Amino acid sequence: MPRTLRPGQRSELYAVDVASGERRLVFNSSTVLFEAPNWTPGGELLVNGDGRLFRVHDGLTEIDLGGVPSINNDHVLSPDGATIFVSADDGHLYAVPLDGGASRRVSNDRGPGFHHYLHGVSPDGRTLAYIGLEHVDGRRITNVWTIPSAGGADVQVTNDEYADDGSEYSPDGKWIYFNSERAGHAQLFRIPVSSGEAEQLTVDERVNWFPHPAPDGSAIAYVSFPPGTEGHPADIEDVRLRLLSPQGEIREVATLFGGQGTMNVPSWSPDSSSFAYVEYPL
Repeated sequence: MPRTLRPGQRSELYAVDVASGERRLVFNSSTVLFEAPNWTPGGELLVNGDGRLFRVHDGLTEIDLGGVPSINNDHVLSPDGATIFVSADDGHLYAVPLDGGASRRVSNDRGPGFHHYLHGVSPDGRTLAYIGLEHVDGRRITNVWTIPSAGGADVQVTNDEYADDGSEYSPDGKWIYFNSERAGHAQLFRIPVSSGEAEQLTVDERVNWFPHPAPDGSAIAYVSFPPGTEGHPADIEDVRLRLLSPQGEIREVATLFGGQGTMNVPSWSPDSSSFAYVEYPL
């Protein structure tokens, strides 16, 4: 079931200017819990809510998903903006023309216990990075996988029982960034697309999720939960949005009430000058 707002709660969509730190309220709603903003190449913002996908203008305009089942908050745009790739609640990935048309299932059938959660698309648009969730002997296992956006054979990038999530490509397509509990609690990592060992990028007491590389490579935006947080829950105080520079410097951008849905997917503007996020004040 899609998430809904609590009594007295609002969804507030912001765009924050990276240089100045100033934020702009783009849209808010007291009726729809919308999540996971991302941008089209033309600068239009998209969000999901109630199992559907919307364009954000003065209100929310629903996008026809061509018969795709109810979706969750994992969706990414092709680099040319013509196609939206979504994760549906049936566990599969779909490609949908953004301006309307028939949908196409991308993912393979890996059994009823396997779910695909989409987070990234390669810079050339040919490959999707997703988190594969499977249940093995009562254990919940997540790993980083890739699949051709046109359909084809899956490639497993990580193969372990650490909790992994939020897999996104670097702007040059050579790395996949993700968060993982292989350091004891969720921290940011990257791993070569070809093969190799995961490299840890953050080392602190906070619980860090969803690394989003800027299109120009200038920074990585991510969501930072308070120490001791398990998973990436909703409606948490002291959720922080941070920027990680290529030199490893961390900059605090915002503190908010939110978490799940705040910034799950690629959320940078095309020119890397700002990024979008959602908070959920009561």
